[in-house]
Amino acid sequence: METESRHQCMIYEGSPSQKLPILALMIQRKLAEGYQCLYLNSVPMTAGMGSTLSSIGVDVTSELEKGRLILSSEPLSINGRFDSRLMLEKLEDLLDVALNKGYKGLWASGDMTWEFGPEKDFSKLLDYELGLEEVFKRRKELSGVCQYHRDTLPQEAMRQSLLAHKSIVISDTITQINPHYLKLASHPTIHLELDQMIAVLCGK
Repeated sequence: METESRHQCMIYEGSPSQKLPILALMIQRKLAEGYQCLYLNSVPMTAGMGSTLSSIGVDVTSELEKGRLILSSEPLSINGRFDSRLMLEKLEDLLDVALNKGYKGLWASGDMTWEFGPEKDFSKLLDYELGLEEVFKRRKELSGVCQYHRDTLPQEAMRQSLLAHKSIVISDTITQINPHYLKLASHPTIHLELDQMIAVLCGK
């Protein structure tokens, strides 16, 4: 029985760079455990992650050359449009490749604003996250963190982050059980409850 969800979210506001140390420590630990690690974000953020990893003792150049670490800014959208089915297929393909290369599994983290591309059609977000949750349930070798930046996402997308994740990353070693996981979005007080929790998390 699993002690914690392998599909987690990180909810925050302010400069994205403030969360790099937390994610870097998680990557460092997963590399040591034998996982391939994939970090998806914009060019400035992947550069920042490389610098942050170096600052905590990770030999970034070596890890990139070996393929154990992947820092990618390759667009996930097609002509500006995010295709959740293709993204889920691509993630499973990457996991299969990692396993075939002898890794214990794949750990991945991406910024949701960046992943959805310039069109930013977040009406597809909840379906994507629920599909991703199914992949995590089927593929035990997969783990990761979805990053939700309050400054760049509509409030409804922030709410959906809580509906689709069992646990929330607080620090590199602390996660919080999410009481709103898979609650009905039609519940009469759900928006208020979600907004209150988002405000608390962003205040940490």
